[in-house]
Amino acid sequence: GTKKDIEKLYEAVPQLVNVFKIKEKIGEGTFSSVYLATAQLQIGYEEKLALKHLIPTSHPLRIAAELQCLTVAGGQDNVMGVKYCFRKNDHVVIVMPYLEHESFLDILNSLSFEEVREYMFNLFRALRRIHHFGIVHRDVKPSNFLYNRRLKEYALVDFGLAQGTPDTKIDLLKATHSEDQQGSCSQNNPTVALGNDVSVTVPAPKQTAQQAATKAAEKRPSSLSKPQIKQGRGKEDSMQYSVQRSVFGERNFNIYSSTYQENSSTKLIKQSKMMDVSSRRLVTKKKIISTKTASNGTASKAASGCPSNLICDCFATDRVCSVCLSRCQQVAPRAGTPGFRAPEVLTKCPTQTTAIDMWSAGIIFLSLLSGRYPFYKASDDLTALAQIMTVRGSRETIQAAKTFGKSVLCTQVVPAQNLRTLCERLRGTNSSCERAPGEAPSKAVSESALPAAANKPRPEALGKQLQPLPSSQEGDCALEVKAAEPEGWDQVPDEAYDLLDKLLDLNPATRITAREALLHPFFKDMRP
Repeated sequence: GTKKDIEKLYEAVPQLVNVFKIKEKIGEGTFSSVYLATAQLQIGYEEKLALKHLIPTSHPLRIAAELQCLTVAGGQDNVMGVKYCFRKNDHVVIVMPYLEHESFLDILNSLSFEEVREYMFNLFRALRRIHHFGIVHRDVKPSNFLYNRRLKEYALVDFGLAQGTPDTKIDLLKATHSEDQQGSCSQNNPTVALGNDVSVTVPAPKQTAQQAATKAAEKRPSSLSKPQIKQGRGKEDSMQYSVQRSVFGERNFNIYSSTYQENSSTKLIKQSKMMDVSSRRLVTKKKIISTKTASNGTASKAASGCPSNLICDCFATDRVCSVCLSRCQQVAPRAGTPGFRAPEVLTKCPTQTTAIDMWSAGIIFLSLLSGRYPFYKASDDLTALAQIMTVRGSRETIQAAKTFGKSVLCTQVVPAQNLRTLCERLRGTNSSCERAPGEAPSKAVSESALPAAANKPRPEALGKQLQPLPSSQEGDCALEVKAAEPEGWDQVPDEAYDLLDKLLDLNPATRITAREALLHPFFKDMRP
């Protein structure tokens, strides 16, 4: 299949034949495929390059915006740059430097603590760089932050979902934002500078493809969104594991998200009950008051929209009334990878900033400290929000949601976890296992507070063999780590968990920025 794909690429973009020798396909996603190629750029010298072939249905404006991000912000501070770009009709190939890199999952449990510190420091350098230009990456995850362990080189890649802040310095991201709001393309053909004396003319498409691109972005496949990792690990890994490594499975809580409004007509949305609202009938005001009658769906007239004088009566209850179902749902960006989306993305907050990238960086840091990847795994946004509550607490999540205009209702009170205790337990380095004789046992995370996957020993395939020890008294350590722990994990400083807490701040307004993270005491002896 790969050989045929390479032949088709040569046919689609014939300019490549005389310049590149394509070796193999090294990555594939919804919007593009990436190939490893060599080029005879100088006499006697072959250079390895990465060729990113964008799917023909990609919107021209988004392709140009990605190119401008790479050209303006790329090439330094661990942000991938661009060398060349080829186009033939609707086929576009972006040529970038090739960075040989390790799979995140393959090296996760062999990294020393110092390597983790360097990894996060370099990730924040890349985020500081793009945020300086007003770029919101939207898809920060390990497979988009390439890492060469031997050379200690890093590269933030894939700006296909990038968006601009209100003051962005990337002109085409402003145009993309306007395009998203208007829902249609201008018929003009604007010419925009990409940087380095390179400009591009964005032609008006023959048909509007923005809606299709947006839907595809929301459904972007990822190994995190699948119930099993057995069939493969997407872009990141080629080996197969039959073991479920996600800390979280598919545990459901009754959680509802609603939009705060000044009047009492509050929108209440439950994703699992989405349906075609045009086929529903509105009940009379008298029948709306009755939960039983409303649930029967009895109606006196059909309507495609809700009259403004009807008042919803399901606010802060465990159901969604016909009035709310008939209203237009709030539209907000949702692009990104499941498991890495921030709370404001999951609750459809319309104003999303660079803080969503910092949340994703926090999830990466959480995986590094706990030794578990993916850490979160959910099939829908509300389940994902419930899983976040299991670590950060339900009351804290509800309070934070109010700060950005959202109301979240949860039928259970879930306490927040101590991040150090949680990570040490998952990694198997709980300090309670190493306490001195006669010392009181440290407070451990309760069994009921952790999902099933977290309470199971990690498999032998992951490099650690765990054996039960005889328990003579309550509080004794139940597991013994047979394999040697990588260097430094027995002395993780408090600053690491303080930084993690600031990255996983549920309130985007107070969440730490990339610039602030680089100045955090956790990196006190490193130059930002």
